[in-house]
Amino acid sequence: MSAPLVTSFYRKTRNGIFKVVREHYLRDDIWCGSEACNKCGRNPKTILLDDENPGSKSKLFKGPYYLVLDTNIILNQIHVLEENIFCNVIISQIVLNEVKHRSSNVYKKLEELIGDPSRKFYYFMNEHHKDTYVTRVPGETVNDRNDKAIRAVAQWYNSHFKSQDINIKTILLTDDVGNKQKAKDEGIPVYSMKDYVDSLENAGFLIDKLAKIEYALDGDNRPPLFPCHLSPGQIHDGIKSGKLLQGSFIASRENFLEGTVNCESLDKFILIQGREALNRAIDGDTVAIELLPEDQWSAPSDLVLLDETEEDPGDTLDEDAVLEKITVPEAEKQPTGRIVGIIRRKWRQYCGIIQKNPLKDNTRHLFVPAERKIPKVRIETRQAETLCHQRIIVAIDSWPRNSRYPLGHFVRALGKIGDKDTENEVLLIEHDIPHSRFSDEVLSFLPKLPWVITDLDVAQRRDLRHIDVCSVDPPGCTDIDDALHCRDLDNGNLEVGVHIADVSHFIRPGTALDKEASLRATTVYLVDKRIDMVPELLSSNLCSLRGGEERFAFSCIWEIDHEANIVSTDYCKSIIRSRAAMTYEEAQLRIDDKTQNDSLAKSLRGLNDLAKKLKKKRLANGALVLASPEIRFQVDSETHDPIDVQAKQMRDTNSMVEEFMLLANISVAKRIVEEFPECAMLRRHPEPPQVNFDPLIKAGKHQGFEIDTSNGKALAKSLEAAVKDDNPYFNTMLKILATRCMMQAVYFTSGMVQEAEFYHYGLACPIYTHFTSPIRRYADVIVHRLLAVCVGADATFPDLLDKKRSHALCHNLNYRNRMAQYAGRASVALNTHLFFRNKIQDEEGYILFVRKNALQILIPKFGLEGTLYLSRKDEKSAVTFIYDAEEHTQRWNDVTFRSFDQVTVQLSLDRTNVQHEKLVFKLVKPEIPGFSVPACSATPNERNVEDVTEEIKLESVTLEEPMITDKPVTAAKRKSDSFEEAQKSTPEAEQVKNKTSRNRRKKRKN
Repeated sequence: MSAPLVTSFYRKTRNGIFKVVREHYLRDDIWCGSEACNKCGRNPKTILLDDENPGSKSKLFKGPYYLVLDTNIILNQIHVLEENIFCNVIISQIVLNEVKHRSSNVYKKLEELIGDPSRKFYYFMNEHHKDTYVTRVPGETVNDRNDKAIRAVAQWYNSHFKSQDINIKTILLTDDVGNKQKAKDEGIPVYSMKDYVDSLENAGFLIDKLAKIEYALDGDNRPPLFPCHLSPGQIHDGIKSGKLLQGSFIASRENFLEGTVNCESLDKFILIQGREALNRAIDGDTVAIELLPEDQWSAPSDLVLLDETEEDPGDTLDEDAVLEKITVPEAEKQPTGRIVGIIRRKWRQYCGIIQKNPLKDNTRHLFVPAERKIPKVRIETRQAETLCHQRIIVAIDSWPRNSRYPLGHFVRALGKIGDKDTENEVLLIEHDIPHSRFSDEVLSFLPKLPWVITDLDVAQRRDLRHIDVCSVDPPGCTDIDDALHCRDLDNGNLEVGVHIADVSHFIRPGTALDKEASLRATTVYLVDKRIDMVPELLSSNLCSLRGGEERFAFSCIWEIDHEANIVSTDYCKSIIRSRAAMTYEEAQLRIDDKTQNDSLAKSLRGLNDLAKKLKKKRLANGALVLASPEIRFQVDSETHDPIDVQAKQMRDTNSMVEEFMLLANISVAKRIVEEFPECAMLRRHPEPPQVNFDPLIKAGKHQGFEIDTSNGKALAKSLEAAVKDDNPYFNTMLKILATRCMMQAVYFTSGMVQEAEFYHYGLACPIYTHFTSPIRRYADVIVHRLLAVCVGADATFPDLLDKKRSHALCHNLNYRNRMAQYAGRASVALNTHLFFRNKIQDEEGYILFVRKNALQILIPKFGLEGTLYLSRKDEKSAVTFIYDAEEHTQRWNDVTFRSFDQVTVQLSLDRTNVQHEKLVFKLVKPEIPGFSVPACSATPNERNVEDVTEEIKLESVTLEEPMITDKPVTAAKRKSDSFEEAQKSTPEAEQVKNKTSRNRRKKRKN
């Protein structure tokens, strides 16, 4: 039965004051969920709570009991609640709603607990129950009203059972002191989470998982290490008055005492130096900053400072010992500030290892994150002896002013340090890659086998099974999403078709399968495995355009003359049957073997000839051809360990496929924008600000070349002209450096930016999208849906035309795309280390950059880049190098190191630091007697800008993308890195409104 509760209030608007009346329906037939209850209307399908004690008995209660949780218990202690030891838990409607609004991650975990009948988490609709609904009285805060509602739930359950002589207590768990006292005053049994966990038998391990919001530190009477953060009100007033700025904090990888903040109101990034100025900000946080006077502005340090060498038990601050103070030229200074408040934390779970406390029996230890940009974390655990040999996950809870490090708690162990499966798990978690198995709900939307093409399917599609179509992919590729054909037309022109797997046919909008694909956003390629965006039945079977099998496709077909001019373009949903699934090498052999003149060979030759002409036109328009060191691992078929590594080989067929994928993407982009000018999903590559090019210009100038960066065409021309006969790798290194100056390419919605900003700088084309890889990219699925509506092959739906939803989707796509790239490169790093275990070998390398205390060396054979230190404060060498800041050289006697010089280094793996194994570079040639300072970490490219040539293919056994470690060299280079990091850390809204675009708009207005 339902009865309305009528409430009214007055709302003031421009047009006057209006009375608003609301009806809130209350019911008396909402079941309590307990199996023991005989009073409520029972629903056997939803019986969850029973009269059994939880998995571990509590010393606080003799009989059975249920738990009622308040919101903060769930938000702060979700890792404890996930343990099976918690059951018979009542989650009230008001709590679930609060959690939903405050943390989407915790809400998802709580939903999973409620949805698992074995966990016995019961959702009670207290807001619609006539006995548990409470009204908000005048002057009462929303939070106080909600606390009152939660207490009312606990009170009602106790009285409800008492009226039936049921011996079950209902206990309220809250860590809110005020709420706890009010519950006591109302006669409700109430305990804190810590008191309850302490009372459980055989649950000592849960104590490690309790969130440490605050706890006493040794020497609490010492002065605070950090300034106070401003309150939200003070921050708001400061930003409103212009005294404060806000932006995203980007921690430095190379110097733990530095970072930058990207503020939309400034054209330059703001430098933050020193522990007090950093003021407990963690990478990704949105912060409030105060800009320092110009006479206090500085420039980034040229030194590499990864962390303190030892833990200081006194937590004293001696920055001058590690952060060198030097006179900075005015030209290199940049805006400098200090962080005065935190607007929004971006904390997550972190992987790493325990650094054990040297004091025996001490439960407080340091956690060392795998990500260098994250500070160490203080945790309490009684399992240190066990956990010190494992990779673990820790969550940050707080960061008090009197602690050098943030406080956190242990979440779970992943496995033994150095174990390949464990390290892969770390890699995926650190890069936030969804990699759990597909749920049963998702799998339920897959087609049932055997899958057959019906007469209705044929009637609704263009039948192209008679055309000799083939695919060309990397070896081992099973997710084949594109195929091509080329044949002569009667009028003398050529018909060229690009046929793309019709994934959108199997993934319908709004289904669980669609939602999962949109969340994952992209397939992630590691060296020895692939994390699919869609289930394997689709990715490797029904959607894969395998040779000799009939498949659904979305075809883009052109009529092209022999000079590669497009006469007409047609799009259709089709059925194809690929004649062959070839590798790049196999396709190249068919093209080169003149004795082969079958239809496939002729088709490939036609495609290859046209591709060369298309590429020539692209380059003439100013498209960039950049470079990056790329490697391919050969892995053992059983152990999946790397057994060989070699540079990736590029053939004409690689370029052939790429050219037609680019052409299809451009053609489709034009078509969907014509039909949907406000909600087309496109891809843009912003023009880099000129400051990004400073390292490239300076490097070219030192070698006698003028690099013109005024526009893309001028840059391409000057890069091609920069060739040195005595150094065949020079041009490649210069292009590698140019790659690092680029901005990140991003997805966007056409209605959210000006048309002039659609431009793709790297490809030199005014409009571009992704259409050709829907098996591995969700953006392509959206583009397929848009194109299908354009050609009348499918119906539209509201979300497809909602540009705000599309804009939010683009934000997730860009984030997942970046994380997938970094995960792939981290996988390369892991396998490189595995490859070099028990190996020592000499290799040829080149100096990319000369730093104040080091050389940055590139080893082309392995795609490695590492820092070889020339001097360190903590080590003495018989050799003293002289650094020339103007010429960027290091000199000792008659030996001078310059950028792009060739050297020989010895490579070996240093495994003394279990957290960060590192490849060590030791200088072999030129030989310098007495020089014994060892090299530091050499990492195969943990981070990097996206290859602007838009790599088309990814394969399951290697990463087919540029693999470069992007590390700053000079102040100007650091600024370039900051631009790149901002693209990773800031929301899509900031990307599509980047500073460069604003400046161009200002110029147009002027």
